[in-house]
Amino acid sequence: MSLTKIKKISLRWIACAAVVGLCAGFGSFPAFAQSRDFAETSIAKDTRIFELRTYIAAPGKLDRLHKRFRDHVQALFVKHGMTPVAFWAPIDQPNTLVYVLAFPSIEAKDKAWAEFGKDPEWVKVRNESEPDGSLVAKIDRMFMKAADYSQLK
Repeated sequence: MSLTKIKKISLRWIACAAVVGLCAGFGSFPAFAQSRDFAETSIAKDTRIFELRTYIAAPGKLDRLHKRFRDHVQALFVKHGMTPVAFWAPIDQPNTLVYVLAFPSIEAKDKAWAEFGKDPEWVKVRNESEPDGSLVAKIDRMFMKAADYSQLK
């Protein structure tokens, strides 16, 4: 396995671990979770859908990507029913932005992204922030549901 592939896999697991750590209050799991048998894990019923996104910025454009998220994209997410959970700038992966969104369901996710993509404000912001080409070179996505023992559901 190439070093690049290992770094990509590690980045995803680090982001997932960060979400778990964030939701566990940056400490250890609560006593009820420590005493459980984790041999058979299951997906919690009736939980939200989480989308983990990793953006690799085009060379020299990470600061502009952060500015676009800070100044415009977060508000547009909320406008379209997306719940921003957290945003990260990985310290070992330069040129990278990682974030998690939550949705009530897959259908809500699909609808929210479709509306977001057509929103005239988003189209304007994207076009104005990319006069010399896309800010993003690559996007990776992962969709998740909470495990039945997760503090975040």
